Amino acid sequence: MNALQPTTRQRCPHCARALKTCICALAVPIAHCLEVLILMHPLEVHEAKGTGHLLHACLPHSRLLIGERFEAGLLHQALHAPWEPGARPRHSLLLYPETDVQNTSLGLIQPPALPAPWPCQPEVLRLVVLDGTWRKSRKMLFINPGLQSLPRLALSETPASAYAIRKAHAPGQLSSFEATALALARLQAWPPDAAPVRQLAQVFAAFIQSQQRQRSA
Repeated sequence: MNALQPTTRQRCPHCARALKTCICALAVPIAHCLEVLILMHPLEVHEAKGTGHLLHACLPHSRLLIGERFEAGLLHQALHAPWEPGARPRHSLLLYPETDVQNTSLGLIQPPALPAPWPCQPEVLRLVVLDGTWRKSRKMLFINPGLQSLPRLALSETPASAYAIRKAHAPGQLSSFEATALALARLQAWPPDAAPVRQLAQVFAAFIQSQQRQRSA
């Protein structure tokens, strides 16, 4: 009797999930002018509960890089260079909670102030999002000085998370998708009933439902 040959699971080239659990059909491209750079931790690439790929699929003006420790020149290029020929310069902001630099022994530097005058027009902003667990994203910040040098955008008065499929470690923590959607709404000055706000909320709700159905099955 011949031994069974191992099979390689086919994956979607866009969302990196198995073809039968592909989430690309859930994505709805929205209209936005603020650029979004998603830095995804390698352990999130095939994470079924991860939201980074779906976020990237919904944002036409976004880029996604995978890594933990990025080469300094590559990271600087992604953070500060124009993405399109002849495009105007952008101010890069790191979407990350405030940290107590004085009480850490890990060598964090004090982030610079937000660009003045603030708030800026979204056409001159690039939002940098760390996609990973809180522990992994914190490590990404610590080991990449280029990220520490960015002005920090910390969200306040955040709503309760709808991320029912993944446990938060502290109150107020949101998924990458939720946090970026909230930051986009604030930086683009979208009202609560704006079409992009509703579309992103509907996409996220559909994603959670699809994951719950798969877990039940």
